[in-house]
Amino acid sequence: MASAQTDVSLRRNKPGCKAEEFYNWPDEDIEQMESTLSVQQFIQQSIRRNVLDVDGILAMPQSQDEGVWKYEHMRQFCMDLNDLTVLLQEECKPAACTKMMATDDWVFLCAAHKQPKECSAIDYTRHTLDGAASLLNSSKYFPSRVTVKETAIAKLGSICRRIYRIFAHAFFHHREAFDQFELETALCLRFTKFVRTYSLMTDDNLLVRLADLEAIWQKSTSLSPPSSAASTVLPQPAEQSPGSAESQPGTVAASTSTATDGKSGQVTVEMDVDEADV
Repeated sequence: MASAQTDVSLRRNKPGCKAEEFYNWPDEDIEQMESTLSVQQFIQQSIRRNVLDVDGILAMPQSQDEGVWKYEHMRQFCMDLNDLTVLLQEECKPAACTKMMATDDWVFLCAAHKQPKECSAIDYTRHTLDGAASLLNSSKYFPSRVTVKETAIAKLGSICRRIYRIFAHAFFHHREAFDQFELETALCLRFTKFVRTYSLMTDDNLLVRLADLEAIWQKSTSLSPPSSAASTVLPQPAEQSPGSAESQPGTVAASTSTATDGKSGQVTVEMDVDEADV
């Protein structure tokens, strides 16, 4: 008697397979994924299907817990930002970018020290991603990948503010590298829509305007804009005057006067007050 045959797709990359053969298996609905990592797998599946489909990637399944959904997206943003960091290392040298800045008006202090202090931009980037990884992998705050407590969800806003500064620095000080990365990943656009959807950052803190992100795609005649940029109208961040205090809870913005070539100006130095959590 012949045994019943079942068509089971092994969802793994075999040793020695070529790069174009990676993830060469059919997509699954999240309900079909029998794993504690199903939300991460579903998000990564959506990204592989079409990295520019920002709306589709951020669309939460109806049966999904919102806290876990936000947590897993934060983990994915941090992983994807490592690729931008590698790209920036080619030109964002400590001697060239001695401070973590976004325009000449904002200086960010690094939280990876006993007392927050200025770091070179690339060291700030590494320290910030390391700190975010430590917090997101903390068994104290996130002991489970299936459920997340509200007290732990409250930590995500602080992570968002910190890692967003990597986007801001790249946009204002390494524009060519930023544009190249954004055309390939739409990561800043996806992150911007994510934090607005879940009110994890205020518009005043989103220094890269949505119109500027859309302009990157308009300059590229061979590519269509990502789904959210093409079809969704999001509120624009209000103009932030240099030296104005940040309205997001958990941060302190201090205005200091500077003089360059005989001209005085205002520089906003920003630090988080809950750094000890990391």
